[in-house]
Amino acid sequence: MSSSQQDIVDRARHDLAQRLGTTETGIDLELAEQTDFPDAALGAPIEDEMSAQVITPGWRITLQANGKTYEYRANARQLRLFNLNGENYRI
Repeated sequence: MSSSQQDIVDRARHDLAQRLGTTETGIDLELAEQTDFPDAALGAPIEDEMSAQVITPGWRITLQANGKTYEYRANARQLRLFNLNGENYRI
């Protein structure tokens, strides 16, 4: 895992810990893989957001905590939490 990818995973883990009210040590990394997303919002637009419809390379990060799985999507410029209780979040 590259240092930039590790930084993004660390940011995602920190964000999830804050949202769940737990420590980062209670959050496990399941998967961090490079992928292409269908748009500049990484396939995770927030309400009323418009984004360029271009293939955007990035990472899909799957974290696990308290028996649940959470998906983050990222590239070098942004990090997003995908489909948490039906909503996307830009971090």
